[in-house]
Amino acid sequence: MIKPIYKRIITQRLKDLQYPSGLFSASKKDVSTGYNVAWIRDNIYEALGLESVQDIQSVRRTFHALFDIFLKYEFKIDWILKEKPVMGFQYIHPRFDPHNFKEIEGPWGWKQNDAIGAFLFKVGDLYKKGVKVFRDEADIQIIQKLVHYLTSVEYWHDSDNGIWENEEEIHASSIGACVAGLKAVQSLVYVPEVLVEYGQKALDELLPRESVTKETDLALLTLIYPFNIVNDNQRAEILWNVEKKLVKKRGVIRYDGDPYYSNGAEAEWCFGLPWLAKIYKDMGNKEKYKHYIKMTHKIINNHYEIPELYYADSAMHNENTPLGWAAAMYLIAVS
Repeated sequence: MIKPIYKRIITQRLKDLQYPSGLFSASKKDVSTGYNVAWIRDNIYEALGLESVQDIQSVRRTFHALFDIFLKYEFKIDWILKEKPVMGFQYIHPRFDPHNFKEIEGPWGWKQNDAIGAFLFKVGDLYKKGVKVFRDEADIQIIQKLVHYLTSVEYWHDSDNGIWENEEEIHASSIGACVAGLKAVQSLVYVPEVLVEYGQKALDELLPRESVTKETDLALLTLIYPFNIVNDNQRAEILWNVEKKLVKKRGVIRYDGDPYYSNGAEAEWCFGLPWLAKIYKDMGNKEKYKHYIKMTHKIINNHYEIPELYYADSAMHNENTPLGWAAAMYLIAVS
């Protein structure tokens, strides 16, 4: 079932995306789509992939670089701590130059609370596993300030752009990431219990929907893995909706009506398949695990790359190949 050559080469494909700074590009460093820059969120998931193959040194490099980004823009965090931001550009940006850590300028879906939650979650999660990715008191202070940042933006009812950087809405996946992040760093810094309670209540009220406009969404899988922030009934409902409405032949569509790379129908995102495999592996469902791993192997191209997506009902994938996040999800599923 698991093909060692796939794991070995895809691991190298992922490592090839890491810059000397420690940050990863989202796709190849010479890609023309803009995926040669570093997203906070993508870096967290790409580091998860290397954690799964026990390359902890590279994981530390990534998180040290992410801490350096937050330190570089600590003035912005301090600004937000004084009052809730009213403009998107006031938020911590999602994309950075992987060489000098500067924000990528230009209008974008700047409000991505889930990226902050995901960062806190992995810092805390790694610490519990005996891997300390913070270096000194300055890093600890950044963790504490990011907790206060989530308080200031009132994450539990803050309309953000979400994982897919779309229109501003209240997203279950963003709230869940923040709840998981806050819980994970409670042993490191002060986290008011009410701050977690606000988020948990808002999440429970919104689920199983992703948002007011999206009944279900691939992003909801994050609440199962890596965040493990839903109960058994919520998990079952999310999986039923995703598998019934979003799973296609070569991937998982993000949500109904997704216009990104649409050719008349929604593009099929490759990383959804190993993501489902990982979830079912953790649940002990060997049959479904094998099913989704087999589907994943079918969409790996001749260069042992996992693309971002395939066009609907097509054997043609887009230029963002390999997608670092997709390579990471495969390694997580098979490790």
